[in-house]
Amino acid sequence: MSKFTNYLKESYAELTHKVTWPTWDKLQNSAVVVMVASVILAIIIFAMDFTFQHLMSFIYNL
Repeated sequence: MSKFTNYLKESYAELTHKVTWPTWDKLQNSAVVVMVASVILAIIIFAMDFTFQHLMSFIYNL
């Protein structure tokens, strides 16, 4: 049990004293980049799915 307690104490000390946390502005900018990239990727996947669906429908209807 003492090892676990020691682990928690060292983890807390590392998170509060050694980790460099991003500023609020950097965090917001990063979140916007992730959201924009996610939307772009979703649009690309939708376009690929839509194209493949219509291509397969065309091939099956021959």
